Amino acid sequence: MKDELRLLKSLTGPFPAFDTDLAPDEPRELFSDWLRDAIEAGVKEPHSMVLSTVDENGAPDARVLILKNLDHRGWHFATTGNGPKGRQIALNPSVALSFYWPALGRQVRLRGMALQAEVHERDADFRARAPGAKAVALVARQSEVLGSPRDLEDAIAHQYRRLQEEPDLVAPSWALFIVMPHEVEFWQGDSERRHHRLRYKREKAGWIREQLWP
Repeated sequence: MKDELRLLKSLTGPFPAFDTDLAPDEPRELFSDWLRDAIEAGVKEPHSMVLSTVDENGAPDARVLILKNLDHRGWHFATTGNGPKGRQIALNPSVALSFYWPALGRQVRLRGMALQAEVHERDADFRARAPGAKAVALVARQSEVLGSPRDLEDAIAHQYRRLQEEPDLVAPSWALFIVMPHEVEFWQGDSERRHHRLRYKREKAGWIREQLWP
């Protein structure tokens, strides 16, 4: 496997230029620009991200989610609140988010606090989900041991019937989180590994910018 991996190419470029001196004063604006660049470049699922948390034993955990929104408060994502993600955040709201757009050689890393959004925002997010996604969320047994595929099909079918009877139903366990970062790093890859890294750190007076060694 080592030899096979060595033969795989990485960071072949060409990649966009990144002049850190021209970066905006706060990270949300730069992130929005980079996300739009990824969309225009045809990156598949450019809004996918890795959410990292820690469990009750302090062990790290990570999984891929979808960014739901970005506003002045932070980066939004939704999940079943009684699943592993929700339980871990309830114990320790310190989280990390990672975005990677390989076609552009770009990565963004955030560290901050995950806070629950207002109830009306959570409800609106759930109601905007596709019917199948609603049904699975209403089952509310994420990450439990599954006895058989038939158990899953029966549970989902039952929730479909509930949604037909109550189209405005919202899963009680649904949660919408907003990550308010205290640190955001933008990484522009380079074929010669002379990567450009710009870190934003939140202080009382606002954001400060720091260039980092590759």
